[in-house]
Amino acid sequence: MRILASDGMDKSAVAALTAKGHEVVEQFYEADELGEQLKSYDVLVVRSATKVRVPVIDAAKQGGRLKLIIRGGVGVDNIDVKYAEENGITVRNTPRASSDTVAELALAHMFSVARFISIAGHTMREGKWEKKAYKGIELAGRTVGIIGYGRIGQALGRRAQALGMKVLAYDLYKNPELENENMKYAELDELLASSDFVSLHTPSLDGKPLINAETIAKMKDGAILINTSRGGNVDEAALLDALNSGKLRGAGLDVFAEEPSKNPELYSHPLVSCTPHIGASTGEAQKRIGAEIVDIIENF
Repeated sequence: MRILASDGMDKSAVAALTAKGHEVVEQFYEADELGEQLKSYDVLVVRSATKVRVPVIDAAKQGGRLKLIIRGGVGVDNIDVKYAEENGITVRNTPRASSDTVAELALAHMFSVARFISIAGHTMREGKWEKKAYKGIELAGRTVGIIGYGRIGQALGRRAQALGMKVLAYDLYKNPELENENMKYAELDELLASSDFVSLHTPSLDGKPLINAETIAKMKDGAILINTSRGGNVDEAALLDALNSGKLRGAGLDVFAEEPSKNPELYSHPLVSCTPHIGASTGEAQKRIGAEIVDIIENF
């Protein structure tokens, strides 16, 4: 098969697929050219940069070859899945491979905001020594509310409990076996009102921000928001207002409404710890994603 990896692929996966006789091309194409190129490919592998929308699918299906699209990661909101499958193109993702990696980044942002690691390091590079300006808080004994308690949410929950934190989880599908004295399911309003940290681990909700002015008002005063899910889950203007008013203590963000972000007021804010959508960007995760992609292709 001919396989287009439009956002790159781990070298081990490329080697494994090549050894099996497949041809792998690593090349990014803008949307207006992608569909035309896909006429000569059997499989498309994407991460988050490539968007596979209806016009791309319409152009690709004219070639009659494309049969499989794989998202190297969890969310598939950058692919028009229903339309692809209606046109005979199977869509798969790799939900297991990056769960621990994303959970670790969410936890890293929790530490960063709680102890001012990002801004304190920045001011030191400016030659400042503002020791008394950064009085932080401990994570132990605090409550983290995890919205979306699937693989990533559970991975964060286990780590938080190991640090002596209490976990409140909100999810449409509850698994009572996960509950214990330090982890309980809760309704969304209870979670927002009771949590010192709120961490998002849900897909995009039809373009509607899950965290907006209304839900922020329900949050505990001085809470910290963490988002390593999708930028569209947070109303950035409402978040800025909450940071500037003191309603929220800080925010840790790996994802933004527009990427690359064009909101310097947010990503440069002294109460924000930010990273450029690197949730799954570890060597270990990329190797696991690559191995899962190889399995999907072979099984398909």
